[in-house]
Amino acid sequence: MAKESIKARQRKREAMVEKYAVKRAALKEAGDYAALDKLPRNASPVRLKNRCQLTGRPRGYIRYFGLSRVIFRDMALDGKIPGVKKASW
Repeated sequence: MAKESIKARQRKREAMVEKYAVKRAALKEAGDYAALDKLPRNASPVRLKNRCQLTGRPRGYIRYFGLSRVIFRDMALDGKIPGVKKASW
């Protein structure tokens, strides 16, 4: 599990990206790169990292479910994800 400070930093970045999304798009459309440089660095969506919603784990992320592979497996085996079951043949 990721440290709480790392998860809080990620949430802060997500909020800032959402806050400045419209302004960034307008500045990019206008080609005003000097004004883009003056925006906060964390307002850039490139700085976001895919993390598990429950644990904050950055590796082994499954985008469709928003979970890491470890949590996905536990939840699938417990039957907590509808439509997902262990394969056997």
